[in-house]
Amino acid sequence: MRNIKIEKAVQNIAANDEIEIVERKGIGHPDSISDGIAEAVSRTLSRTYKEKVGHVLHHNTDEVQLTAGESDPKFGGGQIIKPIQILLTGRAANEFTLPNGETHKVGVDYIAIEAAKKFLDETIINLDIDYGTVVECKIGQGSADLRDVFQRPNAIPSANDTSFGVGFYPLTETENLVLKTEELLNSKDFKKDHPYVGEDIKVMGLREKDEITLTIASAFVSKYVDDVDAYLNMKDEINNIVADLAAKETDLSVETLINTADDETKKDESGYYLTVTGTSAEMGDDGSVGRGNRSNGLITPNRPMSMEATSGKNPINHVGKIYNLLSNEITREVYSDVEGVKNIDMVILSQIGKPIDQPRTATAHIQTEDGYTIDEIEEDVTRIIDRWLENITDIKDFMLEGKLRTL
Repeated sequence: MRNIKIEKAVQNIAANDEIEIVERKGIGHPDSISDGIAEAVSRTLSRTYKEKVGHVLHHNTDEVQLTAGESDPKFGGGQIIKPIQILLTGRAANEFTLPNGETHKVGVDYIAIEAAKKFLDETIINLDIDYGTVVECKIGQGSADLRDVFQRPNAIPSANDTSFGVGFYPLTETENLVLKTEELLNSKDFKKDHPYVGEDIKVMGLREKDEITLTIASAFVSKYVDDVDAYLNMKDEINNIVADLAAKETDLSVETLINTADDETKKDESGYYLTVTGTSAEMGDDGSVGRGNRSNGLITPNRPMSMEATSGKNPINHVGKIYNLLSNEITREVYSDVEGVKNIDMVILSQIGKPIDQPRTATAHIQTEDGYTIDEIEEDVTRIIDRWLENITDIKDFMLEGKLRTL
């Protein structure tokens, strides 16, 4: 009983709204750093559990708090004055018992701290992990009832919560442009040619009818910026690069505004968005899991959304993670493979303790292309949803292999 329902969409789709707002927080934003650490800890623990025990044990590491440090960026240099404080909390099994009765510790604290540092080291290029951060772990043991739900000997895990996930496809032109802008500016190849662009990049897209405005906050790395003139030239360069990207991605009019809080009357560092490391986490912006991008990489108030923090939740039975990821995968496939689908969004709702492949509802809202009806596509859409639910445990493998994003 998978409770699959296909409905005709009655609401206007975002692409037809006169006003559309889309946001993406780059990987170096304090909230995204928190999300990334939470997910890195979960994946590392999951792999460790599989290696030591043969299967993933109960954990949820979706509570990471980042408290900003202090810094003094200068043209051509600068220094960190106070390190970024990162607190890892949540719940995770810290011991297991072998068939012969021997009990062994996992070492959750050590694993979590090392995973967090590895993520930071690979993500924030100019951050000295040992000097610029302090990582503390306070992950505790999970409650007995949730561990019981997690460990019941069923082929399909039981949902650990009554919660829902949401997905939609395709992206609007604004959504696509916002996503690709940040991904370009934070790509490894781009950093090689433009090392002055830090990882803390926030792109806010506003479409007013046929005109898009991209407001980009981009932390510049101070050691690569010699003076005000160099800074302003670099801003112009980024502006031109984004304009070139926009011309390839949309026919709509696009205006790009970068670091609009700059005060160009100032002749020193005080008027410009400079950082020592490339993230505002060094100098005043705190971060928490769940305040950033949804699992499709965007914040989209014109769309249906779940407020669940996907990053850090276990990939076995935490529907707050699984159903959001699943909804995104289903809607992409339906749009790609079912002729006549113009737009689809869907919601999947669980009931705690029930098998995750049998949600309380899995409802798709579809707008069809002209000449098609819901009745004509319902069977094909239902078959795709049913297949994904039947193979829902594949989500775990996709997550552990790094094939799915959570931010």
